[in-house]
Amino acid sequence: MAERSPRVVAELGRPETAGETAARKAESSRVYRSSQTARNLVAALIVTVAIVAVIIFIVPRGTPGPQDPIDVAAAAERVAASEGRPAIAPEVSDYWTVNRAAIESEGSVRSWTIVYAPADQDERGFLRVAQGFDADAAWPARVLSGAAPGDTVTIDGVVWDRYELDPSRTGNISVALSTSVGGDTVLIYGIADDEALDDLAASVSAEVLTLADMPTEESE
Repeated sequence: MAERSPRVVAELGRPETAGETAARKAESSRVYRSSQTARNLVAALIVTVAIVAVIIFIVPRGTPGPQDPIDVAAAAERVAASEGRPAIAPEVSDYWTVNRAAIESEGSVRSWTIVYAPADQDERGFLRVAQGFDADAAWPARVLSGAAPGDTVTIDGVVWDRYELDPSRTGNISVALSTSVGGDTVLIYGIADDEALDDLAASVSAEVLTLADMPTEESE
C-alpha cells in the first residue's frame, strides 16, 4: 500500500513541517481556551446581574417620610438654658424653611446658627443666622474669608455692617450683615438678594436690641 503524501497547506504552498504543525495545534488550543474563558466570564456576569436584579425586586423599598420641621424657638430656649444667655429665634415668613439649628464652632468662637432655605424647592439660595458667643471683632471676617465691611445700614433701629464680598474668595456667600450686641456678634450671610437679607435682619431686630441691653462680662 503506497504511503499518503503529506498534505500541502495552501497558505504555505507546501506540506507543513512537524514544527509548524505543532505550532498550529498549539495556537488552535490557545484560541479555544480563550473563547472558553470569555464564555465563562459572560456567563458569570449574567448570573451576577440576575442575582442583583432579584435582590432589587425582593428587598422592600419605600420613600423616606418628610423630615419633622425644626422648632427654632424651642431649640433656642434649650440653647439659652445651657449657655446662660438669650439665644435669638427669628420669626421668618413662609418663604423660608429651617434646614438646621445647632451650636457650631468657628475656631475659638461657638455660635448658635440657624440655616434657612427657600421653602419652594425651585428657588435657590440660603441664609445663615449666627449668634457668635463672646465673638471677637475679627470673627465675621474669618467666617467671610477675610471680607471687610463696606458700609452700614440701619434696620428697625439696629445698625448693621454690610460686607463687600468677592465671589472668587467667598465661594457660596454673596451677601452678609453683622452687628455686635451685648458681647455677642450676630452675623447673617449666604446666597440671597439684599431684600431677602434685610428682611431676615428685620426679623431679629427686637431680639438684637434685647441682647444689646444685656450686661457684658466687662460691664459686670
